Amino acid sequence: MAIGWKGVFPAVTTQLRADLSIDIADTQRVVDDLIRDGVTGVIALGTVGENNSLEYDEKVQVLSAIVEVVHGRVPVITGVSEYDTRRAAGYAQAAEKAGADGLMLLPPMVYVPKAHELVAHFKGVADQTGLPIMLYNNPPAYRTVIDQEVLTQLIEVPNIVAVKESAPDTRRFTDFRNAFGDRYVLFAGLDDVALEGLYLGAQGWVSGLTNAFPKESVELVAAFARGDHAKAMEIYRWFMPLLHLDAEHDLVQSIKLAEEVMGRGSERVLPPRYLLQGERRAEVIAMVEKAAATRPDLSVAKAA
Repeated sequence: MAIGWKGVFPAVTTQLRADLSIDIADTQRVVDDLIRDGVTGVIALGTVGENNSLEYDEKVQVLSAIVEVVHGRVPVITGVSEYDTRRAAGYAQAAEKAGADGLMLLPPMVYVPKAHELVAHFKGVADQTGLPIMLYNNPPAYRTVIDQEVLTQLIEVPNIVAVKESAPDTRRFTDFRNAFGDRYVLFAGLDDVALEGLYLGAQGWVSGLTNAFPKESVELVAAFARGDHAKAMEIYRWFMPLLHLDAEHDLVQSIKLAEEVMGRGSERVLPPRYLLQGERRAEVIAMVEKAAATRPDLSVAKAA
C-alpha cells in the first residue's frame, strides 16, 4: 500500500517465549492491538524489534508474520540494519517479496563510513529495491551522521523519500527544511523531542513508548495536527518521564518492561540484552505505574 508518511509509527517489539524463541503469534497480537488503538503504521524490526539479535531467516519470518496480521490496514516499514551493503540489499529484496511497504535504512553496522561511503551504501540498497526508503539518522547510537552533504548527493535517488531524525539537536529539522524544502519527508525519531520535531516540520513520529501507551501517542500527534496545542502539550508533559527512556542505552529493555506492566507484551529480550534489574527495574516500573495512574483525559479531545 502507499505510505502516507505522517502520523505515529511505533517501532514494534518482537515477542519471545520463555526459552527465548520467537513467539510469532504474540508478536502478531501486539501489532494487532496497536493498530486497533489507532497507530498510523508500524516499523517492524527496528532497534526496539531487536533486529540485530535475529538471524536472517528469523527476520524474514517475523516481517512476514507482521505483514500477514496487518493485512493492509496500515503501512508496514521494516528496518534494514546490516553490516554491509550486500547484506542490506539482500534483506531489502527479501522484505519487498514478503510484502513490506517500505524500508527504514540504517547506516552499516560496526563500520563507521565516510560521507562518500555512506552515500554509496544508501544508493546501493536503493538500486536493488522499488520500495520507498526512510533513512535513519541516529549519531549517538551509530556514530555516523546523515548530514546535508549526504542528503544533497541522494536528491536524485527517487525512492529515498524520508529521513527519521533521531539526533537530539532539533535545529537539524529546520536546517533540512531550509536546505531541501519538501524533498525529504521528516520524521521525529527520538521520543523526548517528538513534539519539538513536529513544530519544526516533522510530518510524523517513529516512536518507542507508543508500544506501552498507543492511544496517548496517537492523540498527541492528532492534537498537534488539529491545532489543539494545549492538549498536545498536556499529553507531552505527562509522557515526558517515560519518553526519556527512548534516549537511554537500555531502551529496548525499558520499553518491553513498560509493555509488560501495561499488559501489552512480554519484557523478555534476546542476549546480549538482559532484563532490567535492581534499582533500574524498580525505577522504570514506578514510572510506568505513575503514568498509568495519571493518564490524561482523552475523551474531551475526541469529542472536539
